[in-house]
Amino acid sequence: MSEDFAGSRSEYDAPGFDIGDTHPDPFVQFGRWFTEASEGGQPEPNAMTLSTVVDGKPTSRVVLLKGTDHGGFTFFTNYRSDKARHIEDNDNVALCFLWQTLHRQVRIEGSASQVAPEVSDRYFTSRPRGSQLAALASHQSQELADRATLIAAMKQAEETWEGQEPPRPNWGGFVVAPTRIEFWQGQRNRLHDRIVYLPDSTGWRRVRLAP
Repeated sequence: MSEDFAGSRSEYDAPGFDIGDTHPDPFVQFGRWFTEASEGGQPEPNAMTLSTVVDGKPTSRVVLLKGTDHGGFTFFTNYRSDKARHIEDNDNVALCFLWQTLHRQVRIEGSASQVAPEVSDRYFTSRPRGSQLAALASHQSQELADRATLIAAMKQAEETWEGQEPPRPNWGGFVVAPTRIEFWQGQRNRLHDRIVYLPDSTGWRRVRLAP
């Protein structure tokens, strides 16, 4: 049965957004918008779509941003997961944040690389114990017979590491070094505002794109 979603749309109405409203540093600008999304009631504002490429085909999933600095945008995963294997073969990735409460998107393109082991160690240690044990119990992206098998593996991890600090498995962070960052603000009649940061010899230059 086919479905028609043509009428499923919202009208955006936001203040104008132009180059003069942005900070010269895209990371500062990202921080501003992230704070506004957090304070504006956006659920999980650090949720972002991560797109990787495998055999020339794009594939996407949602992951959580865990940090930013001038080196890039950091997330964590199992290093044997599909996304990690894709990055190993092709480090070109894209990120997209959708902050619907503000009618905003941030689109990022760049290259991903593993963070230093000590960074992964530090973050793994900070995770709730249940999340640590789950990372040990789950062979992410591998075929699984049923949920009972996963629960049994979790129980085994709990018993094995009872009273001890679980070790970090083959799991850690990736940082995405951006080569393009776009800030998208929804506007009425689909005349959206799009400001893009592109690297140049002095750091970053900003351009406006047609919607």
